[in-house]
Amino acid sequence: MMEKMINKKWLDISFDIGLLLKGLFAVGEILCGAAVLFLTPDRVTRLVEWISRAVLSRDPDDWLMTHLVIFGQSFTFSAQHFAMFYLLSHGIVKLVVILLLWKRRLWAYPVSVAVFIGFIVYQMIHFASGHSVLLLLLTALDIVMIILTIFEYREIKAKGKVP
Repeated sequence: MMEKMINKKWLDISFDIGLLLKGLFAVGEILCGAAVLFLTPDRVTRLVEWISRAVLSRDPDDWLMTHLVIFGQSFTFSAQHFAMFYLLSHGIVKLVVILLLWKRRLWAYPVSVAVFIGFIVYQMIHFASGHSVLLLLLTALDIVMIILTIFEYREIKAKGKVP
């Protein structure tokens, strides 16, 4: 009996920590989305030139700086608007879901699982083309959150604790 209570407490703590981490990440996405408003293609080009000038003068084949210059040259108004829309919408949706889960709204649990699955699908589509380790880490966190959300949902539903 005591072991079951300890496991339950551990799941509750893990769920709350996961919510906190995802909430902080959502706020970060919203802030970055707002910051992208001020990152015009001209500003990005000038910033990239400033950052890469010294390194490329010493080593014109520097992998990181070469890719940074390519990114700077390919950053368009369309890319700016997409990044802003993606970061703001992704962050706002995630933050709303996290806040609803924090308030323990029963209907929010299945909705959040669906939202997290949607994020995973989207992240894996982008991973297939870019192989970003960050996307894998975000996906792993989403999977853990889905599992914890399902456990928490079952526990709340079983106890009849519906706020």
